[in-house]
Amino acid sequence: MDDNWYSDENATFGDRLAAARDAVGLSQKDLAKKLGVKVKTLAAWENDVSEPRANRLQMLSGLLSVSLRWLLTGEGEGVDPPGAGNELTRDAKALLMELREVQSDITDATKRMARLEKGLRKLLEEAPT
Repeated sequence: MDDNWYSDENATFGDRLAAARDAVGLSQKDLAKKLGVKVKTLAAWENDVSEPRANRLQMLSGLLSVSLRWLLTGEGEGVDPPGAGNELTRDAKALLMELREVQSDITDATKRMARLEKGLRKLLEEAPT
């Protein structure tokens, strides 16, 4: 279950950034100061509203002791998934599994919506005016 917790299918760049920041014990304010950016900028990155430029990505990787590849894709040297190193209760494991299922359902629904939208656009373009 924990093998791909931070993979692209299960987590976003913002999820990985927030997890790595938490793992080294930095607040958003502390990390923003070290990077020379505003807290709202860092918050936007963690919330996947915007993305840092390449030079900031490199700085983040170093400050958070994770590989650049892990920050971007979830592969490579990163942080341990939640619950690693301590035994989760059966209830916690069940909730994590249910969260994964919901996330998978949302991903599938998003793909289906994109296919439907593409089909509708095609029909509208072909419709006589």
